[in-house]
Amino acid sequence: MKKIDFKDLILFENEDYLVVNKPPYLSTLDDRHEAQNILDLARQYTPDAQVCHRLDKETSGCLVIAKHPEAYRHIAIQFEDRKVNKIYHAVVEGIHQYDKVQVDRNIYATNKGIAKITKDGKPSTTVFNTLKTYYLHSLIECRPVTGRLHQIRIHLAYLKSPICGDEMYGGKPLYLSSLKRRFNLKKGTDEKPIMQRVSLHAYSIGFLGMDETHIQVEAPYPKDFEVLVKQLEKNS
Repeated sequence: MKKIDFKDLILFENEDYLVVNKPPYLSTLDDRHEAQNILDLARQYTPDAQVCHRLDKETSGCLVIAKHPEAYRHIAIQFEDRKVNKIYHAVVEGIHQYDKVQVDRNIYATNKGIAKITKDGKPSTTVFNTLKTYYLHSLIECRPVTGRLHQIRIHLAYLKSPICGDEMYGGKPLYLSSLKRRFNLKKGTDEKPIMQRVSLHAYSIGFLGMDETHIQVEAPYPKDFEVLVKQLEKNS
């Protein structure tokens, strides 16, 4: 991955918090396989930085960083009390009309980093709304109430609307040839998926600042997610 300028990622900043638009494929915390991660980059920018929650490596979007321990404690309590409002956008397989559809299914995280729905798992709740439907796909707004491993991904799979590209939970990669009726691939080349990762983006986050004012931040789609949505609109 090319060297990232941390300042380019910042969506919001005050004396207590930073909200960044995490690029896909960049780990939130230390990663043995990568030279860069969000926490290290943030600490080069502000030495006492602490990441307040995590996003999967493949997931892009809003990530909150506290600049000092007091700010971290302040938002940690809000996460505990489920007062942080997180909204994700996902492109899923099939046409679905969700209107405040709530999934309450316990999730158990295995030691292999895979989540399973099982009654012995931790209580997990996500609310889903359809933003737009296309020819064979839907753009879904996901509001996680709890924050379990792969929660949105497994809850959408449970609804039989797996996220495009999420092969771990039954989602298939999405190819342009499946959208375009007259699609010609150059001879001797293999077609790559439009988006080469799980089609999930942390679109916005809302929480209270240290002075109790409400902070609401939205993260624009990264290029691959934007291209995917445009192709769906063009070919629906």
